[in-house]
Amino acid sequence: MQTTQSRRRFLAGVTALAAAGLAGSHSAAAKDAPPETTTARFADAPGICVAPQYVAEELIRAEGFSDFAYVAADPGIAATEMLARGDIDFSVDFATAFVIPIDAGAPITVISGVHVGCYELFGREDISSIADLKGRKVGVGYNLSSDPHIFVSAMATYVGLDPQRDIEWVVGEVNPAELFVQGKVDAFLAFPPEAQDLRARKIGHVILDSSRDRPWSQYYCCMLAVNAVYAEKHPAATKRVVRAILKSADICAAEPERVARLLVNEGRIKQYDYALQSLRELPYANWHDFDPEDTVRFFSLRLHEAGIVKSSPQQIIANGTDWRVLNEIKRELKM
Repeated sequence: MQTTQSRRRFLAGVTALAAAGLAGSHSAAAKDAPPETTTARFADAPGICVAPQYVAEELIRAEGFSDFAYVAADPGIAATEMLARGDIDFSVDFATAFVIPIDAGAPITVISGVHVGCYELFGREDISSIADLKGRKVGVGYNLSSDPHIFVSAMATYVGLDPQRDIEWVVGEVNPAELFVQGKVDAFLAFPPEAQDLRARKIGHVILDSSRDRPWSQYYCCMLAVNAVYAEKHPAATKRVVRAILKSADICAAEPERVARLLVNEGRIKQYDYALQSLRELPYANWHDFDPEDTVRFFSLRLHEAGIVKSSPQQIIANGTDWRVLNEIKRELKM
């Protein structure tokens, strides 16, 4: 009950901000067809990066979804496989986690970007660039289909390394951040709040910050995808969910203090200071300006070069993206 009241107080304070950030969206929503379904299920994957989907819960309910739920899921490819099977309807995840299943023919459709900049590559003091990863140990989590492995492979390919031959990947049950602290790996890809914690403890240093360093800062890391069958059967419902997620991204940008408190109160992160720092550093509002197709093209090309996907960027875009809903919303906002 206390969590519900806290969420309601939070939303009462930020609804006006959302309306200001998305001027015209309320009247547009009133003109839209009602949702064809009252069901919307998201992957309940951990992480500050996906804060907009947690902020969006009540906004999505307000769009007419009485049957809203989070379904337990691991982030990355595992969640995307659930999306393809129809176990969930929507997923906010890394662009690479969508490109790979689309290449394999999975029935998912990327429909919007969400934000840029949630990962930082940490390394030992003698590692000053991605090229210096040649011959070094990089921790990537439980397996070689993890998001860190895919992302670092894309980075390595971009600077001319062969990720399969030039890097020693370290997989296992131990968190890569812990292996890095223990000196058992030379580098790893950190996500909030790991990066904030390591910087505070002055352990290692940042080789690449995807919120600031080009070209990575020019492309989304997290995007929104929908089960393709759901989108085809429920176009009005899909649009309403997209609009709620984009409103929530603007709330994260405008009210990081309140969002951080919400995440802590709901047990999604333990430390308020790290949550707040992460939310302030992530450029949630850049969905207004960035072209999501550029992101899919960029990462598709990187993964194609790395031999991880077989399809060309053009095929990935044609088979697994649809920007019509996003473009409708932007037109309504006269962006």
